[in-house]
Amino acid sequence: MTSSLHPLHHLWRLFPVAQRRRLLAKATALLAPKAVSPTPIADANVIIGGELGRGSGLGEGARLLLRGLLSQGVKAEGVEAGLLQSQGKAVLDSVFADPKAALVLHVNAPQTPTALLRLGRKHVLGRRIVGYWVWELPVVSSEWHAGVPCVHEIWTPSHFSAQALEPLMPGRVKVVPYPLACVPPQPSKLDRQAFGWPEDAVVVLVSFSLASSFERKNPLAAIAAFRQAFGDRKDRLLVMKISGADHYAADMQRLKDATGGAQNIRFENRMLPMPDVYAMTQQVDIVLSLHRSEGFGLVPAEAMLLERPVIATDWSATAEFLTSDCGWPISYKLVTATDTRGVYQVPQAVWAEADIGCAVEALQTLANDANKRRQLGQAAGKAALRAFGPTPLLNAVAALQK
Repeated sequence: MTSSLHPLHHLWRLFPVAQRRRLLAKATALLAPKAVSPTPIADANVIIGGELGRGSGLGEGARLLLRGLLSQGVKAEGVEAGLLQSQGKAVLDSVFADPKAALVLHVNAPQTPTALLRLGRKHVLGRRIVGYWVWELPVVSSEWHAGVPCVHEIWTPSHFSAQALEPLMPGRVKVVPYPLACVPPQPSKLDRQAFGWPEDAVVVLVSFSLASSFERKNPLAAIAAFRQAFGDRKDRLLVMKISGADHYAADMQRLKDATGGAQNIRFENRMLPMPDVYAMTQQVDIVLSLHRSEGFGLVPAEAMLLERPVIATDWSATAEFLTSDCGWPISYKLVTATDTRGVYQVPQAVWAEADIGCAVEALQTLANDANKRRQLGQAAGKAALRAFGPTPLLNAVAALQK
């Protein structure tokens, strides 16, 4: 799922990344309402706040939490808490009518103070506040301290992320994975013909958003591995599903240059409804993610639920649910994290550089063995159902009432 940027977002992006992050975090941290002490005891109702109206990773995470709770019979409501979208006073007064309903705020720590200010002091003061935060490095950025005074506890979808966040609030960080098994992907009826793919080709999918850090997602490694594995073979096709292509022209040019004009590599940049995105995943033979780090790994997780064999870097959050029994983990070496946008430029932080040779072997083996692809896909589906059930989320919600 993709979305166009709001005009104010365009203006905001004219400032250097590091400068705008620091300005926002410092200013709003001073003004934002703080979490009260002692910690309030919540009732059984839950409010999920986040970028519910945007096609972003944060927005999808918030929607997953909300749908997961509703699927389990929990009384939950959603509220728009993004930086560029808001809801009217009447809507906010209605959503926050129950003063004991906990607010689970699915925005990252530096933006938490801003989100609380936009929701309004009268709606959040005295309320149990949870920050659902996702971080992708072993060391947390100093800017994430800004959100700590505003929340009573932190939830995060992986142990990898939790270990990084633990120093912010020792003893108050919980691992609460997204309940994907409760709200599994629902593909549309689109088939290969609808996407313009040959029926007899082995199709490899790489799916990511350019807004999520080009360096972290590491798509150049995926292109390199595919090219080394298959060259110009017409019966092998790499599809790169890219969100945000219109807003990152330089990154798109890097990708095009890396393909060398190969006719068996295609870019899919259209804004598609999520059911069509899931149909695209369902129609491929292999899903490839040679990321340098993930705080969760939604694309691999959803691909597993759709019983697609996944090849992924064997480091960070994906290593918690993708093993050799249900996928193909790729070996790596740790290197200093270097991010040209500055988001992941954190002192002493490292991330993984996937072994291209290992990825080439995985691609060639799976491409040549339909039975192995089928076995791995079936195992992936079962593993994902076990890993992403509702119990951690329900337990975390129940604990808010104590």
